[in-house]
Amino acid sequence: MASTPSSDVKVKLSSSGICHDQTSASFNRTKKYQAFDTLADCVEQGGRLPKAKTKLLDKATDEAIEQGRAFVALYNRGDWPHWLDNDKDCQNTRHEILIQTSTKAVSFKSEKQCNVLSGEWYDPYSSETFTLSTDLDLDHIVPLKFAHGHGGSIWNRQQKAIFANDLDNLILAQASLNRQKGAKGLNDWLPPNHQYRCEYIAHFNRVMDKYDLAYIPSEQRIVNRLVKACSNSRVKTLTE
Repeated sequence: MASTPSSDVKVKLSSSGICHDQTSASFNRTKKYQAFDTLADCVEQGGRLPKAKTKLLDKATDEAIEQGRAFVALYNRGDWPHWLDNDKDCQNTRHEILIQTSTKAVSFKSEKQCNVLSGEWYDPYSSETFTLSTDLDLDHIVPLKFAHGHGGSIWNRQQKAIFANDLDNLILAQASLNRQKGAKGLNDWLPPNHQYRCEYIAHFNRVMDKYDLAYIPSEQRIVNRLVKACSNSRVKTLTE
C-alpha cells in the first residue's frame, strides 16, 4: 500500500480512511497508507480529515466569513522553505545576513564557519544592540502566515521559497519581540521603538506591493490611517 518513499510523502491516507498531513500527530505513526500530494487530493479519493483538522477548517472558514475574504487553505510553515543555502557554502540565509549586517567582525561556532556565534547587531524594533546571535531572530517583516492569508496561498512551492528568503523582507530583531509579533499585520502589531514605526509601516507596505498581496478592507482602513499619521508627522517635522 505504501509504494512511495516515505521521505517524499506529504499526505497519508490510512487504512482507516483518514487523511494525515505532516502536521498531524498520527502522520509518522501511520505505516500502511496511500500517498497523496495534498489533503484535497486525499479527500477527493474518499478520505476524511481528522476531527482536529476539521475543527481547524471550520474555524478558518468562520474567520474568512467574519473578515470578508475568501477562504484559503490551511497554512503549513513547511510549505515555505526558508533559511536556504543556495550557494552551498554551508551558511544559510540567516547566517549570511548575520555576517553581512554585523558592525564588527563575527566569530563562528566552529572552524567550518557555518554558524555565526557573535558579532554586533542593531535591532530597530527595540533600538537595542546585541552581540550574541542567539538573542536575535531573523524576522519576516511580512510574516509567512500573513502572506499566506493575503494572496500567497495560491503560490507554488518555488514562489513561496523566493518570498521566504527575500532579503527585502528580512530583518534581524530581538527574539522575544519577533515571537511577540508572530504572524500579526500592521493593524495588530508595531515595533515598540516609536522612532522606527513609520519606516516599518512603509517597509511592510513595500513588500505587500512587491508581491501583489492585498489587505482585507478592515485592515486597509487601519493601514491608511497609519500611513496618513506618518505623513502628517513628517510634514510637521519638516516645518518645525
